[in-house]
Amino acid sequence: MNKMPEIVLFFLAKIKKLALYFKKKKKMKEIMMVYYMEAKSARISGRKVAWITSGGPVEPLIAMDVIPVYPENHGAMIGASKMGTELCEKSESMGYSSDLCSYARSDIACATVNGGPIGGLPRPDMLVCCNNICGTVLKWYEVQARYFNVPLFIFDTPFCHTGYAEEVQRYVRRQLDEYVLFLEKECGRKMDSDHLKAVGKLSLEGQRLWQAVLATTANSPAPMTAFDAFYHLALIVTLRGTPLVIDYYTQLLEKMKDRVARGIGAIPNENYRLLWDNIPIWPRTRWLSEKLASHNACLVADTYTSAWCGTTKYIDENNFFDSMAEAYTRIYLNIGVDEMARVVLEMVDKYRVDGIVMHSNRSCKPYSLGQYDIQKIVEKERGIPCLIIEADMVDERSFSESQVSTRIDAFMEIIKQRKGA
Repeated sequence: MNKMPEIVLFFLAKIKKLALYFKKKKKMKEIMMVYYMEAKSARISGRKVAWITSGGPVEPLIAMDVIPVYPENHGAMIGASKMGTELCEKSESMGYSSDLCSYARSDIACATVNGGPIGGLPRPDMLVCCNNICGTVLKWYEVQARYFNVPLFIFDTPFCHTGYAEEVQRYVRRQLDEYVLFLEKECGRKMDSDHLKAVGKLSLEGQRLWQAVLATTANSPAPMTAFDAFYHLALIVTLRGTPLVIDYYTQLLEKMKDRVARGIGAIPNENYRLLWDNIPIWPRTRWLSEKLASHNACLVADTYTSAWCGTTKYIDENNFFDSMAEAYTRIYLNIGVDEMARVVLEMVDKYRVDGIVMHSNRSCKPYSLGQYDIQKIVEKERGIPCLIIEADMVDERSFSESQVSTRIDAFMEIIKQRKGA
């Protein structure tokens, strides 16, 4: 027992040393490794951990020195590691329907066995759920709050069918104050408003840098693909509001600008430019990347990664806290189909795409249900073809390689004929 403090101090010193080393190196995998190590050792270091939905307002957590952990991000890691099917089957044996979101199913099962690629997520001290991405998260986080016996804060954002009403602004803004009170109670101290402002400015700067990185693919040839963006997205989700994000994306932007200046494309013979809609099919991103590249097609943009920078126009950098209400309410998945179609049309024009690949995601109904309407609008307004692939973001049982391959081949033939290739 007398040696325990020395062991704890040694462990903490080791983490700090690793963190400083990898901060200099700025490699994504190492950064994320340190992030999860710090989260898993939070109890030793006296910090708290909050599980939060991917679209939730994370800045107050950062300002209170609470480590945010994202079950959806973990779900993506599970999918990319091809562990999704086994965990989804485990949750189904627990009584959860196979029709439920595979992020939720894999996370619920993972919590009971400490499974997945990192041996389960660190135990939460609290949960923060924002329903601006879907309604499933409400029940999902209620399940986990009961399982871990921790408090749950629900941040409710009304759906913006045709705009952003004044009463919605007042309603959401009041919840920000309630959110701060919740954190103060759970952390046992007051929020530092000056620190929150500083975190807000870092968050906005990070989002703008991420936006600039994504915008480099408007060049032809594109210096990176949407598949690369799926990889680099991790930091703007998990560490938004920290200096590390600024450092990482500043370097990444410089690298992309250099590639543009030298005419280096992600696809050696980029002849066709495509837009992706919906969450990636995580277990099959490599296969899809190689399949499209075999047609000299580059996935230059997507609606998914741009969601973490698409509402910067609503943020007042001199009044970040108040303007958060609108920014977190008007994200891509919380707006009407007509407005979604407008966003897609803007991306079609900006990135000069020849076609759209839509992932009809069995798990994500809010993202998928309006796709046929968007397809009709895009084909009518811009005259470009849209391909719809039926699959799932984590559960490989919903993916048919032969069927998807055939559809992509036929889709690319249509595009080639239209371009006279």
